[in-house]
Amino acid sequence: MNCTTRLRPRGPVGLIGLLAPLALFAACAFASPVSAPLGADEIARIVASPDRSEADRANDQRRKPEQMLAFIGVRAGMVALDISAAGGYTSELLARSVGPAGKVYAQGAAAPRETLAARIAKPHGGPIVAAVRPFDDPVPAEVAAGGLDLVTLMFNYHDLVHMGVDRERMNRALFAALKPGGTYVIADHSARPGTGAADAKTLHRIDEALVREEVERAGFKLAAQGQFLRNSADPRERVTPEPPMAKDEFVLEFVKP
Repeated sequence: MNCTTRLRPRGPVGLIGLLAPLALFAACAFASPVSAPLGADEIARIVASPDRSEADRANDQRRKPEQMLAFIGVRAGMVALDISAAGGYTSELLARSVGPAGKVYAQGAAAPRETLAARIAKPHGGPIVAAVRPFDDPVPAEVAAGGLDLVTLMFNYHDLVHMGVDRERMNRALFAALKPGGTYVIADHSARPGTGAADAKTLHRIDEALVREEVERAGFKLAAQGQFLRNSADPRERVTPEPPMAKDEFVLEFVKP
């Protein structure tokens, strides 16, 4: 909606012509403002928050949260769903980023483990809400169609593959739950090209092309590829490459048109 449209009519107008500008004015007056993505300084302050755990700070060395949050384009007020939240590392970073006007649903197929439960109980800027849901139907019932701004699935798509989760159903559900322009961000450990799902259980890796194919089949469009976790030197033949080599990992951002 263009809320800068001129409201002054030109020439004679009827009742409908008079009401239309008033309707536009009312819609603009009550529309929720869309905040800009957090800047680098804001993200740096979130990551440096003194009350973050030492375990999370250690995890930062591999996960590069400043680059990840910038890539996601996280904004204050977002409603996000973190699929397979596990211990809640990503859920907490998102909650700190979206602030009290936003909300983060931390999804898992079972009751939250101790680490996630502690994050839910402790305020982190925005609320974290446990979403105990099956992976193939992960969206909380309270979330209306088009009610999400963001979905994240961090380093667990390969697990859903070897667990036999119906990803087609899952991705369709996520597509329906996101608003137009909403984003679905997936990061995972990269397998060798052409291997498909073959290494999902043994090496905990997934072929990036398979992920793209499955997600795009649900209607999503690839919007961006993050390079900040890539390492082309990783032969991708082991769960973890020989130290000190970093693992090659991909980050994909899909958008709902």
